[in-house]
Amino acid sequence: MKWNRVALLSLGAGLGFGAALTVFPSAQGSSDAYRQIGLFQDAFQTVRSKYVRPVQDSELIDAAIEGMVSNLDPHSSYMNAKEFGDLQIQMHGEFGGLGIEVTIDDGLVKVVSPIDDTPAARAGLKPGDFVAAIDGSPIQGLPLGEAIDKMRGAPGSKVTLTILRTGMKKPFDVTLARAQIHVDSAKWHREGDIGYIRLTQFSENTASGLERAIGELKKQIGPGLKGYVLDLRNNPGGMLDQAIQVSDDFLNGGQVVSTRGRNTDDNEKYDARGGDITGGRPVIVLVNGGTASASEIVAGALQDNHRAKVIGMTTFGKGSVQTVIPLGQGGGALRLTTARYYTPSGHSIQAQGIIPDVAVAQGTEDQLTKFERSSEADLPGHLNNDAASKAKKQDVIRPPANSKIEDFQLSYALDLLNGKGKLVAVQSKSASSN
Repeated sequence: MKWNRVALLSLGAGLGFGAALTVFPSAQGSSDAYRQIGLFQDAFQTVRSKYVRPVQDSELIDAAIEGMVSNLDPHSSYMNAKEFGDLQIQMHGEFGGLGIEVTIDDGLVKVVSPIDDTPAARAGLKPGDFVAAIDGSPIQGLPLGEAIDKMRGAPGSKVTLTILRTGMKKPFDVTLARAQIHVDSAKWHREGDIGYIRLTQFSENTASGLERAIGELKKQIGPGLKGYVLDLRNNPGGMLDQAIQVSDDFLNGGQVVSTRGRNTDDNEKYDARGGDITGGRPVIVLVNGGTASASEIVAGALQDNHRAKVIGMTTFGKGSVQTVIPLGQGGGALRLTTARYYTPSGHSIQAQGIIPDVAVAQGTEDQLTKFERSSEADLPGHLNNDAASKAKKQDVIRPPANSKIEDFQLSYALDLLNGKGKLVAVQSKSASSN
């Protein structure tokens, strides 16, 4: 994998002062830009010589770069050399920690999604939970990278998170044992004559895992296979190329996604080429508020190409592409927002999300307040969607009173594929379940 330019869709200590200056643009001769760099140099030298304790140059440079990008949008960030190395390991699908995707919201660490079969998921952490303290130390205002570092540690060691959850009057503590997280991003089983496939994230092997799942389900079920449920709920995203390949596996042609950025190099169109490996079987895609980024690309591509029906709740709405750009030899890297992505119909989901064809709630999540739910539009500093259509109220199908169905959304999808229900007409693209 080439790390000089890696597009991600999700959530260096060795630099000296001279090297750090190279990350600033020359502004093509702008004297004002050079004056501002001079101001930074003055501040650097002053802190370096007069602060109450000696400060390492690398500490100041790391903090300066982090401050520069943290003011841009919630998904742009600076990674020091260690964090950059951790990211590379994570993209291979194996890393140490708790198995939790997080972001910053109002100075607190907010859970986007726990990863299946990890300590965080087994402990019952939920999307929308806030982490208020780690091992008893409050973390409000702490940079996201530092908060993540505090949650990581040697496998087997324990960490206590203080959780704020909507509907609970008091915070509560959850103690988790860290683990070596190995994520099999594709999981599958048969539901009668229907193939169920869950993708938990988009790492290096997600597309190959999907292809293996389809192959195995074809063998298990045989020619009577009625269709597939592709479950993208609480999938926080990952790698752009994997989202494109997964979409391609269901399509015989058509556009998958396009990206548009400030520079022409960031403008791309990606078309399906490989052919539908399911043989045209019906597909239902399950989504919810934790479906983000790369997952939204897949849902949007299959929806706009009329290849699948999307069922569930409006997705997270992260419609931006982050490019990992290394800084200096052996240093850290910038994770920089460089483009927005668009579904085949030209729809930007940034801060709006993918609107399901049929809104089906698992419970009462459609009635949550802005504070209670987790979405891109509620993150401070998020990119606006200038082309967003006006949201309209969408009728929501909910479980019957006193229902004992464990997974109502999945049950609804299975009923449709089994011919027990009627799929209502596709809702207007401007509809919203919020």
